[in-house]
Amino acid sequence: MRIIILSRSPSLYSTSRLTLAARARGHEVAVIDPLEVQIVVRSGRPALFLTGSDMPRVDLVIPRIGASISNYGLTVVRQFELMGVPVLNGAVAISRSRDKLRALQLLSRKSISVPTTVCARSPSAVPESLQLVGGCPAIVKLQQGSQGIGTMIAETPQAVASLLETLWAMGQDIILQEYIRESKGRDVRAIVVGGRVVAAMRRTAKAGEFRSNLHRGGFGVGIPLKPSYRVCAIAAAKAMSLEIAGVDMVETRSGPKVLEINSSPGLEGIERASGVDVARRIIECAEKFLARRKWKRQRDPAVDQERRTARLRGAL
Repeated sequence: MRIIILSRSPSLYSTSRLTLAARARGHEVAVIDPLEVQIVVRSGRPALFLTGSDMPRVDLVIPRIGASISNYGLTVVRQFELMGVPVLNGAVAISRSRDKLRALQLLSRKSISVPTTVCARSPSAVPESLQLVGGCPAIVKLQQGSQGIGTMIAETPQAVASLLETLWAMGQDIILQEYIRESKGRDVRAIVVGGRVVAAMRRTAKAGEFRSNLHRGGFGVGIPLKPSYRVCAIAAAKAMSLEIAGVDMVETRSGPKVLEINSSPGLEGIERASGVDVARRIIECAEKFLARRKWKRQRDPAVDQERRTARLRGAL
């Protein structure tokens, strides 16, 4: 199988782990920076070019699209899809997961528990919004933030109003979210691959920090996931149509609440905490994903009709 990994650099931990895992299973791998790709739109013949030449033939694409290049990276992913190349996490699913409010809307529609969240755009709506999320402290988030960036805690109504007005003035879309007091700076990350939880860890924020992200100095410990959390993580990934997902959940007395979903979860922290070879699991999922796509194409009535027509022409 020929695999392209869309990533800014082959030396990034997750990218290099996926590359090694794929090669260990006998696959050819190329790491391509999405920003080096040229998109060609023309009637009936969508194409991609790399440094002036046609894109190499590929069987499957694994996107590792960072938040900093979301727009162009997603355009490249869409072009691969238009060209009929199977993509492990499609552009629509990635885009949904990047928009925090849209993700929460989709999850709540599937009756998956999430923290109470309010989106407003008028300063006059701040007092009511704050009341809806249970008062202060409250969480203020940028809709497109990642790795804890753009997530803030406001301890007073005045701080909430000041944060919102400042971010609105900067043209940022924000959400106001309930602060889960019982979490105490901890959450659970589950890695879902191909509809199964393959690894999980509990993350704890460093002293003086409420964000548990490892990039913010938090630390993770591998854990066996409770059945209710396992079911929740799988359902969340399915609701977002993600084959690969990092599902962040907060532990409450009533069960898990999904905070966020990451379509390109980092592998370093979870592999070290859990001892699970997550990269290998992703490549195995890629193999099964491609096999399913080929089987569906073989069973496609239109393809069957084309084959019957070709056989008929050959007999004439």
